[in-house]
Amino acid sequence: MDNTMLIQLTNEKAIGLLHELEELRLIKVLKENIAPAKATLSEKYKGILSKEQGQNLNEHIQQMRSEWNNI
Repeated sequence: MDNTMLIQLTNEKAIGLLHELEELRLIKVLKENIAPAKATLSEKYKGILSKEQGQNLNEHIQQMRSEWNNI
C-alpha cells in the first residue's frame, strides 16, 4: 500500500501522536518541519512584461541612474 498524504499540524500534541503511530508501525513519518516552498521574485513575475517592455524599462532605469550620477 503506497498512500502518501501531506498534513499540516494545528496542535503540537499531534506530533506525539504521530510518533506513537509510527512506533506501532501504522504510519511512517517521511519528513518533518518542511517549510512551504516560496517562489523567487523572478519566478513570481516571469512573463509579466513583454521583451520589448523589459528592454524599455531597462533603458529607462539606465537613463535615471545616469541622471542621478550627474547631480
